[in-house]
Amino acid sequence: MNPKAIIKEILEKNDIAHVVFVGCGASKADLYPAKYFLDQNAQKLSVSHYTSNEFNYATPALVNENTIVITASLGGTTPETVEANAVAKAKGAHVVSLTRSEGSPLTKDADYVIIHGFAENYAAKLEKTGYALQLAVELLNQTEGYAHYEDMQDGFDKIYELSQQSALSARKEAKLFAEQFKDEDVIYVMSSGATHEVAYSTSVCLMMEMQWINSGTFHAGEYFHGPFEITDKDVPFILLMNDGTTRPIDARALTFLERFDAKTAVVDGLDYGLSSIIEKSVIDYFNPFVITAVFRVYAEELAKARQHPLTKRRYMWKLEY
Repeated sequence: MNPKAIIKEILEKNDIAHVVFVGCGASKADLYPAKYFLDQNAQKLSVSHYTSNEFNYATPALVNENTIVITASLGGTTPETVEANAVAKAKGAHVVSLTRSEGSPLTKDADYVIIHGFAENYAAKLEKTGYALQLAVELLNQTEGYAHYEDMQDGFDKIYELSQQSALSARKEAKLFAEQFKDEDVIYVMSSGATHEVAYSTSVCLMMEMQWINSGTFHAGEYFHGPFEITDKDVPFILLMNDGTTRPIDARALTFLERFDAKTAVVDGLDYGLSSIIEKSVIDYFNPFVITAVFRVYAEELAKARQHPLTKRRYMWKLEY
């Protein structure tokens, strides 16, 4: 069942006043653009975004039959997220789950399941983000109405091809990044807008989990409220730069980084032609797609340069924790 049909069916059963996005790590981050979209556009719907175990142990009181809980887990086996489905279901919420694994534990307590791709190509890795965003767009349009609905649909039709081609075109820059950053002990990552949690997942997953590189992440707007004190010559930063409403926030951070000769890698949605195919009215919500696809190539090249495969782990899937 597609997102439009799922939301239609839910609304035939109950009025919806709340939507809660729940996941862990990269899956939590993949839900953020949908949360951001509703924050920016919904006038009546309440919106929240939880890491799974916080949702389980400190479940918000608004979770009831008037709530949609949207969960995500790539393999469908993340224990905390599987439990979140059960918690939401017990409180009468409508549960929609995103996973690549049909029949996985995540699907047990889900009312609706959307199966997405991942390994097929760079575009497929964006499907989880895309389906979550489509659910958000449909929920808004079917409850409150959304003036730019058709612009969003046009964006969905085009963004996967653009992201795939952007990733394929980024290999040269990615190799340069890898050579320059492969020996760093710590790398800081920042962004803003809908891409804020792409920076988060870049830091906690691609750097810390997959490369064992110490990393910190913060909103580019928060950079000037504490983190900028560690800026100095050759201190390594990754700036994921948006083409849209929050670009001035990212540009301000970049100006300061360059002022003090920080070692800065920039992945900029503007460089990959985002504004040439996505309408200005909705461009903010599509930055995370292109930037995620491109930085995946950067991560692959970093892994090669460090001789440390992205699949290598010390603890995950190996210990009880």
